[in-house]
Formats: sequence, structure tokens, C-alpha cells
Amino acid sequence: MDDVSRKRADLESCPPGSNGRDVALFNLAVALRNRFKEGEKFGDLDEAITLHRDILQLRPSGHHDRSSSLYELALCLSNRYNSQSTVADLEEAVTLGRAALELHPPGHPDRAVSLHNLACDLRKRFQKHARMDDLKEAIELHHAALDLRLSGHPDRSSSLHGLAFCFSNRYDSQKAVADLEQAVTFGRAAVELRLPGHPDRAVSLYNLACDLRKRFQKHARMYDLKEAIELHRAALELRPPGHPRRSSSLHGLARCLSDKYDSQGLVADLEEAVALGRATLEFRLPGHPHRAVSLHSLACDLRKRFQKHARMDDLKEAIELHRAALDLRPSGHPDRSSSFHGLAFCFSNGYDGQKAVADLEQAVTLGRAAVELRLPGHPDRAASLYNLACDLRKRFQNDARMYDLKEAIELHRAALELRPPGHPQRSSSLHGLARCLSDKYDGQWLVADLEEAITLGRAALELRPSGHPHRAVSLHNLACDLRKRFQKHARRYDLKEAIELHRAALDLRPSGRPDRSSSLHGLAFCFSNRYDSQKAVADLEQAVTLGRAAVELRLLGHPDRAVSLYNLACDLRKRFQNDARMYDLKEAIELHRAALELRPPGHPRRSSSLHGLARCLSDKYDSQGLVAELEEAITLGRAALELRPSGHPHRAVSLHNLACDLRKRFQKHAWMDDLKEAIELHRAALDLRPSGHLDRSSSLHWLAFCFSNRYDSQKAVADLEQAVTLGRAAVELRLPGHPDRAASLYNLACDLRKRFQNDARTYDLKEAIELHRAALELRPPGHPRRSSSLHGLARCLSDKYDSQWLVADLEEAITLGRAALELRLPGHPHRAVSLNNLANDLWGRFQKYARVCDLEEAIELHRAALELRLPGHHDRSVSLHELARCLSARYDSQGAVADLEEAVTFERAALELYPPSHRKRASSLHDLAQCLAKHFRHQPIAADLDEAIALEQEALQLLTPGDPNYDISRCCLMTYFQMKINPEVAIIPPRATDAPHVELSQVVRGLVSETLKTMPTRLLHTHTGVLCNKDAQLSRFMGSQQYSQLSSSCRRCPPDQRAKLIHTTISGYFKFVMFSHRWGEGEPLLRDVEGHSIYDMTTKGGLGKLQAFCLRACEQKYLWAWSDTCCIDKDSSAELQEAIGSMFAWYRRSALTIVHLSDIPNTGSFWTSEWFRRGWTLQELLAPRTTLFYTQNWSLYKNFLGSNHKTDVIVMEELEKATGIKPQFLTDFTPGMDDARSRLRWASWRHTTRDEDIAYSLLGIFGLHLPVLYGESAEKALGRLLVEIISQSGDISVLDWVGEASPFHSCFPAHITSYQTLPLPRSPDTDEQLLEMSWQPSLSTALRKLCRSLTESPLPEFINRRLTLPCITHGVTAVRLNGDNPLSPSYKYRILASGLRPLEITLPVKLEDAAMKQGALQLVRPWHSKLLSPSANVDVTTEKQLLSTLEGPFHALLLIQLPHNEYKRIASSTLIVAQPVDSGSVVQSEVRTLNIV
Repeated sequence: MDDVSRKRADLESCPPGSNGRDVALFNLAVALRNRFKEGEKFGDLDEAITLHRDILQLRPSGHHDRSSSLYELALCLSNRYNSQSTVADLEEAVTLGRAALELHPPGHPDRAVSLHNLACDLRKRFQKHARMDDLKEAIELHHAALDLRLSGHPDRSSSLHGLAFCFSNRYDSQKAVADLEQAVTFGRAAVELRLPGHPDRAVSLYNLACDLRKRFQKHARMYDLKEAIELHRAALELRPPGHPRRSSSLHGLARCLSDKYDSQGLVADLEEAVALGRATLEFRLPGHPHRAVSLHSLACDLRKRFQKHARMDDLKEAIELHRAALDLRPSGHPDRSSSFHGLAFCFSNGYDGQKAVADLEQAVTLGRAAVELRLPGHPDRAASLYNLACDLRKRFQNDARMYDLKEAIELHRAALELRPPGHPQRSSSLHGLARCLSDKYDGQWLVADLEEAITLGRAALELRPSGHPHRAVSLHNLACDLRKRFQKHARRYDLKEAIELHRAALDLRPSGRPDRSSSLHGLAFCFSNRYDSQKAVADLEQAVTLGRAAVELRLLGHPDRAVSLYNLACDLRKRFQNDARMYDLKEAIELHRAALELRPPGHPRRSSSLHGLARCLSDKYDSQGLVAELEEAITLGRAALELRPSGHPHRAVSLHNLACDLRKRFQKHAWMDDLKEAIELHRAALDLRPSGHLDRSSSLHWLAFCFSNRYDSQKAVADLEQAVTLGRAAVELRLPGHPDRAASLYNLACDLRKRFQNDARTYDLKEAIELHRAALELRPPGHPRRSSSLHGLARCLSDKYDSQWLVADLEEAITLGRAALELRLPGHPHRAVSLNNLANDLWGRFQKYARVCDLEEAIELHRAALELRLPGHHDRSVSLHELARCLSARYDSQGAVADLEEAVTFERAALELYPPSHRKRASSLHDLAQCLAKHFRHQPIAADLDEAIALEQEALQLLTPGDPNYDISRCCLMTYFQMKINPEVAIIPPRATDAPHVELSQVVRGLVSETLKTMPTRLLHTHTGVLCNKDAQLSRFMGSQQYSQLSSSCRRCPPDQRAKLIHTTISGYFKFVMFSHRWGEGEPLLRDVEGHSIYDMTTKGGLGKLQAFCLRACEQKYLWAWSDTCCIDKDSSAELQEAIGSMFAWYRRSALTIVHLSDIPNTGSFWTSEWFRRGWTLQELLAPRTTLFYTQNWSLYKNFLGSNHKTDVIVMEELEKATGIKPQFLTDFTPGMDDARSRLRWASWRHTTRDEDIAYSLLGIFGLHLPVLYGESAEKALGRLLVEIISQSGDISVLDWVGEASPFHSCFPAHITSYQTLPLPRSPDTDEQLLEMSWQPSLSTALRKLCRSLTESPLPEFINRRLTLPCITHGVTAVRLNGDNPLSPSYKYRILASGLRPLEITLPVKLEDAAMKQGALQLVRPWHSKLLSPSANVDVTTEKQLLSTLEGPFHALLLIQLPHNEYKRIASSTLIVAQPVDSGSVVQSEVRTLNIV
């Protein structure tokens, strides 16, 4: 019979009413509670409670055993609360416990046990409601009980245990480490008292283990965790199968092993944790109060195992378990947030594995729910903030929605604040925030983001020492960020450190590790970057090897396979570019195609694959010339560009490369549309690569190349000038050591040679030779471009020989040409060019020495070139013509008629390839005529002579008088007529040089006269100091050594080179220098110096300055100089008018402009000079291409050693500071009316001695010609200028000024200083998202109507001082005077106008009464139809852009209505900034054309 049965028998012997019944009831209740403790049979506990209630009625207040009944009933209710969590039971237990304690006063033997049990119940209530008062009281009660249970007391261990439990609970709530230390101390003391065999030893072992685990989680001291595991194992042994607390020990041990796995990564620990978790769950069946905790913990361990082995079954089960736990944790449950958090984590892991967007959305939704439940102060808030941030970052990586990334950064920062130094998870927050900032840098290129990412990455790495499971990740990501910084700033130590970090990460990721491929990939990327920087082939080989290893590990289905394929393809392409091994390029193309298949439409990296494949196909075209490859490259390039819209970080690269491919297609097919588009694309790329950008030099280089190509096609000199300017800029950016410096040197040299061929400026050719030599040094033997440099240098030396007749130049040209030909073997695309040019140089040496061997070799080379230039080749005509020339010369030398007949055949074939409009047709006609004339002399066949005459006549029709070739053809035609009239003339043929020499003098005089027409009327001869008019200039040339040398050279040089020689000599002789200075006292006028040498005159005053100027011009090797003091007859109004109208052109055409800054000492800074504040000096600054600044004592500013201050970066920066004019305008200014407002602003800070001159000084800048009427008012002069600007350009920006109105017209200022106010900057493009938010389709109809009205509005025009101006008008509905200032007369008005926001203006004078009348005023926005896109079709995008423009603020004009429907501008002295109310008011705007006087 068990104890309960015996106690029931005892009760039966004590019927109701008998003495001792209460005791029998009490004993039975106690026996039932004890049996419940052994088997957790709830019926026993319920019966015990019922019995205790009955006993309590038998033991009324005052009964000596009432306290025992209160105590036991409280204990039973507390036990039932433990099992069923019924709060009413707990509340009653606390109440009964307090009542029992009151009956157990100090000194009572049972007071300690009452204190202890009440404390336990209060702790339970704290755990339920988190009321700190309960926990505080529980601790006090436990302390009081402990004081009553001295050392040796059998229940002392219970008090120690209970007190430890309370401190542990308070630590959980407040995270005070002192509480945790107390818990551990008291727990150890309890364990020491509960020796083996003690019935409660297991619970003390368990609780101490839990507290040690908490301390491990706080301090990461592994010995705490190891001890916790040992204690849990010991407790588990004391709780065998069937023990009611066995599940707790299984669960606790599983948690510790899971933590150990997190720290040390031992799979055995994780496997045991999962096994223990499953065992726990089997004990905690549905209905068990801790089932949800077990479901949750087992799910977390299964998720970890999924992360280790990627078994989807584990993740699937984890999600199911988390869902089951969530169902058991309804709204309001304290652990509901944990289930949200864990479930979100699982979905996030599922997304990582399968990339199902639905999983990621679930993760974000659940993560937000967890954060909402974990309010500030919650111990796990940081973890939820961190995980949600990570999921938002993943969504950003998938959708590129910047707001996701911004929110992720905010969440990571918030989590980091909750994880202060010392927090075990701080490194995770540092790392996560660093990754987000790195992503933001990738999207927006803000260097501050990258710098912060690196700083945070370093901090994370410091917290992840050797042995830390996430050290490899931190090493890898910090390396990636350092590589990015290297790409930004090109600091090699960043790349070096990145490689070291990647190597360290790779060492931590041995074979078989899932992240090994990432380290291989990242390390390959770094070696590839270092190869790009240093060109060490070993680095490239490393990159390829590592890249292949990464691809091998990233099999089909791997999420990062595409990026490894892409990068390996890029490195193989680089190796192809270095070694020209076609199999590398073919493999690269295959890899790019494979990567493209893995990046379907919509993939964020698709544009990269399109771009990379396009580059490879373009390279293949360069190598093999297959047009299909180029066409596909262009198609792919366009597709990539469409995916890289404005703002995309790689848009500039796509613009650049597509432009390069279009230029190649132009070179193939000569389609000008391709070249035009290429230039536009290169310009767009250049705009995206501002000063300081690493790739700016590439855009400058290739834009120069395009302009050079267009010059070759159209011969527009402006294109060649652009090419030279851009080429110089590229060379300046590609300093020694830059891998592409040689290419820029080479191309600039080629363009300078072209300019020499056009202008015959010897310094261009000299510089071209220097640049080619410098490029050749950078292209040593074996370099794939060496043949180009050899060839280019040979061409320049050949040109120099043609100009200066130095035999050494020709010999070097031939040597270099042979070297180039040796490198251009059969099959080389440029072999024909080398054959042709070497043949030409041998022809030149034949003409010099008449060595037949040179002529024979030249003919062989020309024949070889002709074989390579098949019918259809664009240079076939050149080979035909030059081969004919050589054969004709061999006929002259050897008399073989077959040579002459073959020459005629070839010349005819060449002529057929030159259509009537071709620039070389006249020369071909002339040469064929000469061959036919020779044939007639050999065998007088009339048809030959008649054809020769007809050909020469056609040649004359294509030439113009003044062209030296015209005179040559005319002389030959006269000779042919004489041969026809008098056949005897044909017996002795004239020498080839006689005809052009007959009238050389006349030809030269005519060309000199044409040249002098473009030059100033008078010039100072720098050698003699004499002022010369045009006749004197001509006379000096005809008597000069230059003319004598020209006469001699014309006799020796080939006929087709004489015209060029004459032009070169004349243009070189008449180069002139312009003078720019401030007028001072005693300036010499025309009448003062005419007829005198200035060097023989006094050196005082202005004459001394003039002498110094001429001497400086002479030092710079120029014969002619011009000064505005003495080279203009100011007494002649006609000459003065012509000089003012021509002055800009003279400064532009000058070889050099010398500026004398008389107020700047040698060590001063010139931006303070008065020269920068004078009106006339503005065009003298902008017009010249070459300028030298001299200081007070005539020293070069900054001791400059170059030939042009405008090429010096520091000087250009100072010029910009002094003038407010951007460098591109200072070096490459084009006169005209583009952006007239800016040009007026440049002049607004300047003044002139005569007020009206400020307008006249701007005529050249605007490219205008107006009568100069000295004596007119400055207002009228400025007014006439502005009228002309509006009339010719319609530019309404000139109406944007603030100041006094002109009496000439109310819309014009009285003074140019009114343009000093900056115009309202155009608003940057509205953020696309905001534009979408403000856009309403309902606005479309009204906006289209407004757009049509604006498009159809007439152009602004000015007739009879009346300005007809299209405007968007806003009628003023109210004008209210807000107040005036008696101390400083001013009047503040508040103005209301239809469709505009209210605005205030302050005026110095009061508005007229008429202006205050209703309807008298209009606020207007001037309009020009060019402000709209010229497209006839207005789509939604155009509508949105128009709406965005019109919604912004603008500078308004305030107009008052006059009689006869005219208006006048008023209140011009104040800046009026108006803005529409909203988009609705914009579309309701009225467009009118007003007449303003």
C-alpha cells in the first residue's frame, strides 16, 4: 500500500466532526502533492488543493496550524501554476504566501520556509508580468531567508539556489553584469551544498550551467561554456528517462552545444545539439508549457546545419518547426518576437539558397514584425535590427531600390549603438554596416561611404582574431573594399594589402569550404587590377589561374557562377591584348556568352555581360576584320547602354566603348552618321568624367581621334584644332608611367603633322617629331604598336625633308620606313601603307641623287602596295597615281616607251576613281595630261595632245586663281597650245621645273596679297623697328632670303609639292604677334612712329613699352608685331571701324599674343592686375590660342619656360580665379551668341575709358558687326548690342538682369554691371521617384495643350524699339505694401498672382498708383521655343520633364500695362524669384505674346 492509500485509510477513520480530521485531511493532501511531484498527475494536485481548502475552513483564523494550511495551499497552487500557467493560481499563491508569512513572525521556526516560498512565487510573477518590484521583493525575501539559514542549515542550499535564480532573472532583464556574477556565485555555493545524492542537486547543476552559458554569451570565455556543458551532462545523468525535468536538461545541453558550434564550428557539437533537441521535443508533447521553446531551438539548430551542409530538408523542417512555435506564441506572448525572428532568418537562408524572391519578401515582413515587438530596451532588439538590415540589403542587391539600402544602413547603425565595445556581436554589426556602405558606394560613388566601410571593416577584423569563425569573411570583404579604393585613387598600397588579406582568407578556406571560390575570385580580381596598373604579366597569369579555379568550384546552378565566368573572360581578353593569342579571345567570347545566358533580361549585371562581350567582339574585329563581329559588338553595346541610364556608375564606359565601335564602323564604311554619333557619345562620356576622373584621359584621347577622323573626311580645320586641343589634354593626364601615354603621344603627333600639312607651321612638325620619338621609346622592340611609331616618325621626317631639304631627315625616314615594313609582314593590315610611304621616300631620294636603284625599288614597292589595294580599296587611286609617277620618271631616265604607256594606263585608272568633286581630281587630270604630252613628244599622235589639252582645261575649271596649282596648270596648257600650233615646240620638251618657274614671282605676289588681306593694315618689323604697310610688307618678302630660298627650292622639288612649299614659306614669314596692355601716359601714335625706327626713339613712357614688346616678339623668332597704339590711324573713322570689327579675328589669327601686366611685380600674382578689369582686354584674353604674360619688368610670369601660358595648369587656375571664366573657354573660345548671358556677365566686372566702348569691345566676342558711333550714350550702344543678340539668336537670357533700366528700352539695363547677378541655376533633373509621385495622367491633356502653345509661340524679335516677347503670364491679383523703412528708404510689397505662390519684393521707390490698380500688373516668364525639345511628338517623358521644368522657381519680370496694349518693365532693381503653386497651376498657365517698350 502506497503512502496516499494509507493516508486515505487514516482519513476514513476520522469522520467529519471528529477530532483529528483536519490533520488527516492535511496529511492526505501532502501525500497527494508528493505523488504529483513524482509523476505529475494533475488529478493528485487538484485533489490536494481541494483538500487544503477544506482544511483551511477547519482551521479558522487563530488556529495554531492555520499557517501550515496557508503555506501548503500556496505551495500546491504554485505547483499547478508551474504546470498549467493559470495566473489566478499564482496570484492566490502569492496572497496565501503573504498570509502565511504574517503568521510566521521573526523567530518562528517556519519563517524561513515562508520567506523562501513567497520569494519563489514573486519571482514567477515577475517572469509572467516583468514587474521589477516583484523581483526586487523576491531578492529581499531570499536574503532574509538566507540570513535565517546559517551555514550547516539543511535548507541553506535552497535559499542560495533561489537567490541565484532571482539574480539571473534580473540580469536577463537589466543586463547588469554584477547580477550575473552574483547568480554564478550563489549557484556555485548551492551546488557545493547539494552533494551527490542530494535530491535537488540536478536543478542546481542545471541553473548554474544556464548562468555560466549566459556569462559565456556576454564575455565569450570558452571555459564558461565548457563548464556549463559539463554541468548539464551531470544534471542529465541525475535526470534519467522518465524524470519530469529531463527535457530541461536535454534542452539546456543542446543550447550549450549549439553555442559551442557557433564559436568553434565543430560539426559533432551541432549534430549532438540537434539529437538532444529532438529528444527534448519528444518529452514536450503538445500542451507542454515549454514545447514552443523546444520547437524554436531545434529549428535554429536545423537552420545552422542547413548553413553548413545546404540540405534543404533541414531548412524546410526548420521553417515548419518555427511556424509551429509561432502558433503556440499568440499575439502578446513574450517570445513571439523570437519566432518571428527565427522564421525570418530561415526564409532569408532559403532565399540565399534558391533565390526565390517570395522567400526574401517573407523574411523582410517577418523581420519587421520582430522589430516591432522588440521595442527599445528589449535585449534582442539589436539582433532583429541586424537581421532585418541584412535582408533589406539582399533585397537591394536584387531590386536595386536605394531606399532599401538606406533603411538597412539606418538599422545597422541602430544595432551598432546597442552593441557597444565589448559586445560579442559588435563585430557582426560593424561588418554588416560596412557591407551596406560598400554597396552604397557601388551605387552612388560617394568616397565617404567607402572610407567609412573600410574603417568599419578594419574594426570588425580586429574583433575577429585568429580562430574566429567569421575572420575569413572579414578578411575577404575588407580586401574587396580596399580594392575598390585602389580603383578610385590608384594607391598601390591599398591593392597590396587587399592581396595579402585575400591570401589570408584563402588560407582559412581550405579545399571543400563553400566560400573558397569567393576568395579565389576576389584574389584573381586583385591580381587583374594590379596587372592593369603595373602590366606585370605574372599578375595576369595569376589572375587567370585563380579565376579558372573559381569557375571550377562554381558549377552550374551556383549563384555566383556568372560573375566568375565574366571576370575570367575579362582576364583572358587582357591576355589576348598582351599576347595576341586568338584562343584566349575565343574562350573569352564563349565565357561571356555563357555568363550572359545566366543573366537574363532584368538581371542587375546583364549590362556588364553585354558590355564585356561587345568588347571581345570588337577586339576580334580589330584582329580579323570580320564586319559581322563589329555589327554584333555595336548591337550589344547599344543594349548595354540602354541598361545603364543616366546616373549609372558605368554609363560613361558604355558611352565610350560604343563610340569607339561606331568610329571603327565609320573607318570601314565612311558613314558620317556613325562618326557624328561617336563624337556625341564621347562628349557625353567626357561630361561624366570630370577633372580628376581616372578615365578622363581616355575620353579626351578618343574624342580627339574622332575629330581627327572627321577632319580627314571633311577637312574642317575646326575639327583638327579640337583634335589637337583634346589630344594635348589627354597627354597632360597621361604622365610618364601611364600605360597609354605612348598612344596619346602618337595620336597627338599625327594630328600636329596634319596641322602642319594644312598651315605649314614648322613648330607643329618639330613637336610632332619629338612626340613620335618619345612614343617610340615607350614602344621597345616587341611592342605590338612599335611599327606605328616607326611609321609615324618616318612620315614626319619625310615632311621635314620636303620643307627644309635636309638629307639626314630623308635618310632617317627611309631607315625607319624599312624597320616599320619589317614589322608589318604579309597579312598585316597596314603593310600597304608602309610599302607606299617607303616607296615615296625612295622616290624623294631618287630626285635628290638620281640613283636608278632607288627608283627601281620604289616601283617594286608601289606594285606590291597596289596588289594589296584591290579594286574598291579607298587608297587604290593613290597607289595607281604614284606608281604612274615613278614609271613616268623611269621613262624620262631610260626612255622605255612601255613605262610611259603603263604610266598612262595607271593615271587613267586613278582618274576614274576621282569623281568630279574629289579634291585630288585636278592634280590627277594634270598628271595624266603631262604623260600624254610626253607620249605626243615621243610619237606625235594628235589625239594624245588634244586629250592633254582637254584634261588641263578641266583641271583649270576645278582650280581657283591664286592657287599655285592654277598657275602651273595654266602654264602647261599654254605650252600644249604652242605644241599644237607649232609642232616644232614638241621637239625639245621643256624641263619639268621650267613651267612653274616662269611666273613664280607673280604667283608669290598673288598669294602674299591674299595672305595680307587677313592681317592688320600695318605691322612693326621687329628686326628694324620700322612700321610697314601692306606694300612695304610685300616688298620686304620679295627681297628676303626666304624668297630666294623658295625660288631655289621650287626648281628642285616635285611639281606636286610646289604649292605646299609656297604656302608654307609665305605663312611662316608673315606670322605676327599681337600686343595686349593697359594704355598709359605718352603712348606713341601712328604719326609719332611713322617713318622712324622705334629703336632709334626715346625709351621713355609708352615708347619704352613698345620697344620692349617688339624685342620680346623678336626673341620669340617672329618678324612682325602689332600694337593698338601706333598701328591704327585713329584719325580715320573708316580704319578705326575696320580695326574694331577685325580685332578679334586678328588676335585669333596671331601666332602669339604678348600681355604686359605693368602693375604686377615679378614675384606677384597676376589676378590682382587692373588688366583683368578693363573692357577691351576680355577679347584679347579669349581670342588668342597662344599667350605669354609678362610682368612689370618684362619677365615671363612665374618664370614660365614654355611657349604658351594657356597650357600651364597653375596659370589656368589663376586665370579662372581672376576672370570667373572656365578653362575650356579660355583655351578654346568660339565667338558667337551661345549662352549670351554668361558672356555679358564676364564683361560686367570690366570698364572702359569711354563708356560706349564696353559695348564695342564685345562685338568680336559675339561675332557681330555694328556701326561704331563714338559719341552715342553707353545705354544706346549697349542697347543696340542687345537688340542684335535677340534679333539674331532669340536668346532671352539677356533679359535676366537686376539694376537700373535703360532709357533705350525698359527690358535692357542701363549698365552692363546689371549682369553681375548670377542667373537662377537650372534645377537638377528631378528624382525619378518624386517625378512619378507628382505626375498625374489627368494632367496630360492640359499639359499637351500648354506644350503646343509654347511650341507654336513666335520667336522673340525687336522692331522699332518694341520687343515682341512670348511669355507665360501670371496676372497680379493683389499688391499690398507691408511696410517702409524711414531710416533707409525702402518699400516691401507682398504680391499675389494667379498660379504663383505669394512673394515679397523690396523696392527703393514706391510703386506708382497706377501699378496698384487691379489688373495693371503682370508677372511673366519669358519663353523661347528652343527651350522645348524640337521633337514633334510629345510623349509622357517629355511631358513630365516639361512639368518638372515649369514647376521650379524662375526669375520673373514685373510688367505694367500701358495704353495701346503695350507693356513696360518696372521694379527691375530687385530680383523677383517666382514659383508656381503646384502642377495644376502650371498646366493652367496662359501663354501670350506681349509688346514691351
